[in-house]
Formats: sequence, C-alpha cells, structure tokens
Amino acid sequence: MNSADPATRPVRLAVLGAGNRGQKYLGWAREHQDQAVLAAVADPLATARKQIRDGFADVAEFPDWRDLMAAVTEGTLEVDAVLVTTQDRDHVEPCLAVADAGLPLLAEKPLGVSKEECLRIVEAIRRSGILFAVGHVMRYTPYTELVRKVIESGRLGRIISVHHLEPVGWWHAAHSFVRGNWRNTATASPMLLAKSCHDIDWIMYVTGKSISTVSSFGSLAHFRADEAPQGAGDRCLDCAVEPTCPYSAKKIYIERPQREGRTSWLGSVVTRGEHEADLVEALRTGPYGRCVYKSDNDVVDNQVVSMQFDDGTTGSFTMTAFSEHTGRRTQIFGTQGCLDGDGKSVELFDFVTNEREHLAADVPGSHDAGGGHGGGDAGLMSAFVAAVATGDRQYIRSGVDETLASHLSVFAAEESRLQGTVVAVEGPAEITP
Repeated sequence: MNSADPATRPVRLAVLGAGNRGQKYLGWAREHQDQAVLAAVADPLATARKQIRDGFADVAEFPDWRDLMAAVTEGTLEVDAVLVTTQDRDHVEPCLAVADAGLPLLAEKPLGVSKEECLRIVEAIRRSGILFAVGHVMRYTPYTELVRKVIESGRLGRIISVHHLEPVGWWHAAHSFVRGNWRNTATASPMLLAKSCHDIDWIMYVTGKSISTVSSFGSLAHFRADEAPQGAGDRCLDCAVEPTCPYSAKKIYIERPQREGRTSWLGSVVTRGEHEADLVEALRTGPYGRCVYKSDNDVVDNQVVSMQFDDGTTGSFTMTAFSEHTGRRTQIFGTQGCLDGDGKSVELFDFVTNEREHLAADVPGSHDAGGGHGGGDAGLMSAFVAAVATGDRQYIRSGVDETLASHLSVFAAEESRLQGTVVAVEGPAEITP
C-alpha cells in the first residue's frame, strides 16, 4: 500500500478524531516533521480539522472516519499508521477498520468502555498481527523511568505494599467530569476507566506485578442537586452565589487565565472562537457554563481501590476531585526502604543506613494534558513513530497484552464498587477468544 519505506521518510499519519487528544499527539509530529507528518484527518468539525492540520502540507480531510478508511482501502490515500482519538464510546469500529486494513494503530485510552468492546478490538489486532499501542502516556514519562529504575535496582528490597493517589483537582473535575465530555457513564465511561485506567496501569507497570483481586468504594458525593448552595442559579453567569463558589465557570475559564496572564487549554475546549466574547457566549449557552450541582453528570467524584497482586503484595489507589490539581503521589514500601514520589522526583529512605536521598527526573512540562503529561505525550508519540518506522515493537511499552490486563483490572474494580463485593481479576488468557 505504501510507496516507500517509512524508515527512509517521515511516517505518514492519519488521525480519526481531531479533539484535544488528537491535537496533543499531532503537536509532537508538527515539531518533528523529519520523523512524522499528518497525511489525513477525519472529524465532523471543520474547525477541528483546520486546527489539527495547521503547519502540515497536503493533508487530506474527511468529515467521517469511514470515508478516510475507505480511501485507504481503495488505494487513493496512502498512510503508514492511524491514530484513533475519537470519544471513548466511539473506539471500536475505527479500531476494527484499522486492524482490517493491516495498519499500525495507536488507540487513545480507554481502549473500550466494556470488557466485550476491548475483547473485540484485541481479537482483531491479534488476528491481523498489526503493531499496536494504547495511549497510556504515563508509561513514557521520565518520572516513570526513574521510579522503575529505583525498584529494579533492589534498593527498596521486596515490595510489600503500594499506595497511589490521583489528585484530579477541583477545577479539572468540574471541567471534564461534571460539565465536560466524561461526565456521564452512559455517554462516556465510568470515572475509574476514563480518568484512572492510567493509574491502575501505571501501578502494574512500575511494580511489574499483575493484580489478582480488587475491592472498591466510591460515590458522587458532592456534585449533585442536594449539595447546591441555597440560592444557586442554573448557570454561573447568572448566579447570585457565584462569587463564593470554587467551581464557578467564570472563575475557571475567564478570571483564572486573566490572573495567570496566559491562555488556558480549557478555553479551546469550551469554544472554537478566538475572542473572549465567544467564550462568554459559550458559557452563557453551552454545557461548560452550567452549575456543577445541576448538570447531568453521574460519574463518581471520589473512589478508592484496594488490590492484591499475584505475589501477595497489596496496594491501594485513591482518586479524588477534592484536591489541588497537581501531580500524582506515590508511596512504595519495601523490606529495605521506602519511596515517596510526587510525579517529578522521589525521596528514598534506606532502613539500613537511616539516610534519605532525593532523586529528580528531568520532567518537561506539567503533569496534565495541557502540559503534555510530564513528557508522556511526546514519549508515546516518539516511541510509536519509531516502532512504525523500524518495525521494532520493543519501542511500545503498552501493547495488546498489557493493555488488556490493566483494563480487566479496572473493569473488576468498577464491578466491585457497584456490587459491593470482592472481585477476582480475570487474566487475559482466561477470556481471550
């Protein structure tokens, strides 16, 4: 299908879905056009297609991903790899089409919103034998490499337990999981899958262990109608209690960027307009201006997961909306020492010497999506493009088996939360068709 070896020219990428994640991944390609270029984009919004193709030459545009893949199949469009960055519930059919076309695939996480969806995609990938990666960008950060290096060095001894915290942040939770695209399980996916499958996967990756059993608790504790302050309006721009509300859309989208003197990535999600008047109008009429207590959200705003690994090691994970929006916090407890990490550096305490040591990773950008996930977005894209160019799958840190294993752990944890039971995690080999 391809007229030249990708190793001798930039890898030609097609992107199915030009939203925030697609934009971020292609930002790396825009800066590394000697390695990868955008050849085609599919998205219903012309403004999104225009934004993602900016800086690239000769980009084919399609309003529907099916038309793009049809052009590939017919031989009228040549690409070397495809990124599927559609919404969570729209991953299955595009991924199946890419697998059927025999093209390398990078799929944004979560792979699917149910075990059945994941298995359909996994079966197609295994049948086709294509190169595959998933958007678990936390595996690709310098900080992750530092934590793994410490564990693999043996300095902590045998790992006994792990505690990991994801402080989503009050304004980020309000933006994405109360007002935004991931607010409702029926239209997106459960919070643990949408936001924290990163974290469950990361715990497994850094420890090198598989989760065997989970129990989980969580709820929508605050962002609901009976928690609304007295006198709260339906929209922030017309609310008498807005000045004292920490979740005010006016504070998050207008005042905070003005105070910090910089443009926030949040604004580009709220509106495609370029002026403050466009933003104000979007807050007045669109979903991001709604009261956080009067939205149609149902995903949890706090959740804990207790886990036991296959070797008896124990772990716990906490996700909370009610925190500063900052890097993940991790504590790892071993027989010879313990580690405290904050997403940028770790502090080691050695039981033998009674000494502490501080080790820092060279982390580019911030830990969140706006800052490239601490180098994770760039690391994933660099690895995926290198794998496509060379055919070497060893660049990929989250292939089909690892992806399925971590997703099964998340599905088990959510089943535990809903059913109030301890749930055994199925191994990928147990349920693979």
